[in-house]
Amino acid sequence: MSNSGHESCPLCLHDELSLYFTDRRREYRLCPRCHLINVPPRFHLTATEERRRYESHRNSPADQGYRLFLRQLMRPLLDYLTPGQQGLDFGCGPGPTLSQMLQEQGYPMSVYDPFFADDTRVLTRQYDFITCTEAIEHFTQPAREWRRLLDLLVQGGHLAVMTRFHCSVTDFSDWYYKNDPTHIHFYSQATFAWLAQRDHLQVSFAGDSVAIFTKMP
Repeated sequence: MSNSGHESCPLCLHDELSLYFTDRRREYRLCPRCHLINVPPRFHLTATEERRRYESHRNSPADQGYRLFLRQLMRPLLDYLTPGQQGLDFGCGPGPTLSQMLQEQGYPMSVYDPFFADDTRVLTRQYDFITCTEAIEHFTQPAREWRRLLDLLVQGGHLAVMTRFHCSVTDFSDWYYKNDPTHIHFYSQATFAWLAQRDHLQVSFAGDSVAIFTKMP
């Protein structure tokens, strides 16, 4: 691995990244401090291309397979919640489903998505919990969005994130998750543990794709 020398980590802003992997379409760089793997901006899709890709998704509340997928996050999150607490689904996509599932469990929900639910009024208050499923890997400015998520959370609140952890991958070259052109940042348990330590959070993990943070009072 060679040092890139001129690019900083988009999450922790460390200024020395290493070239981790290259394929026919993109480069992937590794931060030695927070362990984030990122795709440099010159390989990112345009906003128009990105939106078109999302619009091709067919996820909806009527899709039982999609509901089963989202239960990977909902099940462990429910252990932290009290019915009636208010939540925000951040990055809900074109067919908000997790928010509906949580409402069915007794939790009032708001939704936000920069492409499909861009009502910034929901970002002017704080929430008891926030969900972010299969969205954090798309953020073009993860440092800014991470700080926004924490600011939207009350003291003692919970942030539940779902994204595939690259630490569970034995062969990055064959990893399907990196092949989606809208996936530009790849996290590991070490990344989230680093963020938790820096930002005074507690974190627990469920499987190889779910992290639940608690914002300490």
